[in-house]
Parts: sequence; C-alpha cells; structure tokens
Amino acid sequence: MNKVSVLVFGLMAATALGGAAHADKLDDIIGSGTLRCAVVLDFPPMGSRDADNQPVGFDVDYCNDLAKALGVTAEIVETPFPERIPALMSGRVDVGVASTSDTLERAKTVGMTIPYFAFEMAVTANDKSGVKSFEDMKGKVVGATAGTYEAIALEEQVKAWGEGEFRPYQTQADVFLALSQGQIDATVSTSTVAQANVKSGNFTGLSVVGKAPFDTDYVALFTNREEYGLINYLNLFINQQVRTGRYAELYEKWVGGEAPDLTVGGVYR
Repeated sequence: MNKVSVLVFGLMAATALGGAAHADKLDDIIGSGTLRCAVVLDFPPMGSRDADNQPVGFDVDYCNDLAKALGVTAEIVETPFPERIPALMSGRVDVGVASTSDTLERAKTVGMTIPYFAFEMAVTANDKSGVKSFEDMKGKVVGATAGTYEAIALEEQVKAWGEGEFRPYQTQADVFLALSQGQIDATVSTSTVAQANVKSGNFTGLSVVGKAPFDTDYVALFTNREEYGLINYLNLFINQQVRTGRYAELYEKWVGGEAPDLTVGGVYR
C-alpha cells in the first residue's frame, strides 16, 4: 500500500470512528432516561399548577406522552414565555412543549416541528373600559405577554392605528392582573387562555368580548435545529397523536369541544 493509500485509508477510518462515536440528541435522551421539556406553567389550560403545586395541563400531558413513547421519564422544566428558547440554547431542556408559534424568525434559531396545537385569538376587556370588540381597542391602553404571537400582532396593530399604548408583560398572570386592576383596558390572548382566566375567579370585572382578527396561531414543538433525527421523531409523534385520537382526547380533557384542525389546505397533510 503506497503512502497516498495509507493516508486516504487513515482519514476514512478516522471519519468512520468519529461518526460511530457521535450520538445525536435522540440517542442522548434515550440513553439518559430523562426527557426535559420546557413548559409554560402560567398558561392554563396548556400549563399550570394544581392545588398540590404539581404541573398540569395539555402541554404537560403532551410531554408525558412523548416521554412514554421514548421509554424515558418526563421532567417538566418551568419556563416563562420569554425563556423558552434560551432554556433550550443553554442546555437546560431537550425539547420545548410550550405553545410556541412556528414563526420563520424563530426557525432561524431552533428546529420546529409540524403543528401540534392551534389557537384562535380572543379579546378580553375590563368591564369598565367600554371595550366591546376588537375595534374598540383603538386608542386604548392594551397589553399582552411579551414574545408571544398575539403580543407581536397586537403591538403592530397599535402602531398601525397610530394611537393608544401597548404594554408588554412577563407572564399571562401579570397581563390579567393588570387588566383586572385597570392598568390596561384590554388584551388579546388565545381563546383558551381568555376563557380559563375569566372562569377561574382569580380576576374580577373581566369579560371575553369577541374574536381578534389575527391568523390562527399554529404552535410547534422545538429543539436544536441541527438535530434532524429528533425533529423527524417529533413530527412522527405528533402525527400519531392525531391519528390515534390522543390529540382529540387531550383537547376534550383540557379545553373541551372539537379539536382544531392542524392542517393548512394545500400544505400540511
């Protein structure tokens, strides 16, 4: 064997050994025996804490289902909305099951799956504000949870109106507390969050007054964008949650009614 052949063979062997030694994130999770999920726990019915301070909600159950499919134990890592992606980037979590809108901007940073849930938007107002519809929000002081789809859309709408004020808040609880105290006149949130907070009895003098004319908010699971094996697995998991009826079961349990379609005509199948 000449020197060139020896060099080529050596490089091929090193590459093969390096490839064999590398385990992707999916292997790492299975090997560790634990799936760490970023979940927002101030966003009922998707995530909250029960009377015993235990995490509950649609996203909590979804993480538990995913861990069961992987044959590992679920670990719920509480992450407020602004901390979802930083928690992944810092290595605190493996997967985000955190009602995260699948925006193209986020996809520059993390790998996003096909939608696993879909939200419609609703307007909740302080009863003393005079806000009875989305159009009535013009010129008012409004707010929403920073970094969420509805906050971005609402802030853009206030700028388009050219009057009024938008205030960002750290958590959904902060938004509804400010609303009940009259610090803001109205907010836009998912219909699930709006109904849950109004019915909770924790915030007085609030009413859901109508829909917001924003697009349906499709949300995805997310992980590191280079982890193609894990992303493929997550996509198949979502598919099986739907076709086995588990998605509809969880929706009925936590929200009630018919589960929203997760497909976009001519795109998702």
